[in-house]
Amino acid sequence: MNKPFSKDPVIEKSLNHSIKDGVAFSIMAGVGESYFSAYAVFLKATTQQVGMLAALPPLLASFAQMLAVVVGQAMGVRKGIIVFGALVQILGLLLIAALPSLFPDWAFSLLLLSVVLYFVGPNLGAPLWGSLMGALVPENVRGRFFARRTRLSSVASFTALLLAGTILQLFDSMDYTLYGFLLIFAIGMLARTYSCYQLSRLYDPPQVHKSAPREERDGLPGLAFLRQHPNFLRFSLFFASMQFAVAISGPFMVVYLLRDLHFSYLELTLNTAASVLMQFLVLNRWGRLGDLFGNRIILRLTGYTIPVIPVLWVLSSDFYYLLLVQMVSGLVWSGYSLSSSNFLFDLTPGHRRAGMMALHNFFSSVAVFIGASAGSALALILPTSIATSLFSVDIAFSWGSVFYGVFLFSAFTRLTVGLLFLRHIEEVRLVKPMSYHGLAFRVTRFSPVSGVIFDIIARTRDRDGDGS
Repeated sequence: MNKPFSKDPVIEKSLNHSIKDGVAFSIMAGVGESYFSAYAVFLKATTQQVGMLAALPPLLASFAQMLAVVVGQAMGVRKGIIVFGALVQILGLLLIAALPSLFPDWAFSLLLLSVVLYFVGPNLGAPLWGSLMGALVPENVRGRFFARRTRLSSVASFTALLLAGTILQLFDSMDYTLYGFLLIFAIGMLARTYSCYQLSRLYDPPQVHKSAPREERDGLPGLAFLRQHPNFLRFSLFFASMQFAVAISGPFMVVYLLRDLHFSYLELTLNTAASVLMQFLVLNRWGRLGDLFGNRIILRLTGYTIPVIPVLWVLSSDFYYLLLVQMVSGLVWSGYSLSSSNFLFDLTPGHRRAGMMALHNFFSSVAVFIGASAGSALALILPTSIATSLFSVDIAFSWGSVFYGVFLFSAFTRLTVGLLFLRHIEEVRLVKPMSYHGLAFRVTRFSPVSGVIFDIIARTRDRDGDGS
């Protein structure tokens, strides 16, 4: 039996509702959001349109976070806005399924508008949800709670991915691909409806209201406040910069797999599911290590490893090799995502958390938009072959896909971001000391392949005297 997170039965009940919400939300994402790019490819969207679909809706929707913080502070409520945002997302998913099929001549434009609405919903609730979870989850079990929540969500997402991929493959084989997409989006709407119900059951503790002194109110932070919290600003700039670097290549993985490698929907699903499966296997371990040794050391170890991942994509296009790459990716990204989320909670005081998270997420959305736009431009201008002459010697070089250049540029940018920012991030909690090599051993002792990569990074950082 799992150990409770809180001795307060009201808090414990709310945390259980939050876990159920996370599971249902992940089912929706697994059968819906995970296949937006594939849906766009099915609708004959160009590479640049796929990049726009990944970047523009989150950017526009991020402004909803600013509005939510202002409204939440004025009204003194969080849960009501969070639930309303979930209902908006349900509507967005309905329109995503319906409009492109009803008006095929305007398919991509309507899909883009519907996806914007889809992202507006959770963006309305995101900073207030972070504020609410920060108030509900005890600090000393934060890593364990979010690891369990994310781990169960990963199981749900993994199962949903497999279900959706099987449905799409079956309907595609019968030449009814559109109806396969409609079915998986309908499943997503049902899952999000259940998620919305679980959100409505959360306990919303009283928070600082507008009658409190200005410095104690939640709201968007100004420059003076940010100067008083340099670690938060430094971390947000790092996170946004890494999002920029990742977005250069991230939105185009599906295009590469479907159009260049001619993967089936089932192969695409298995490729994605490999990463999710690895996340399920290691999230609890990452969470416990974060509670013991802090989130900074995990951020640094994974942050220095993330640049390796797109390089691995260039080395081979073999289906089974790419499954292995995705498992390594899941190992690294699970630690990075969990430690980033928990570190943000550590950096933000409870009474200002919603506003600070809204600003943090806004930086991230702008960075994703710029990164995906840069990736789209690179996909247009990078050649697939180079022919030149050096000292009367003809030199010819070619690679299988223009996306290889995009992947390598993303890898270089990720490495640059890591080198510029990671050494300046400081732990804000009192934690036990741990070396990079020791942390890598604890995470990867069951996985020799991923362990090789982590071991190289960890030994390099330890030699540089940057261990914790």
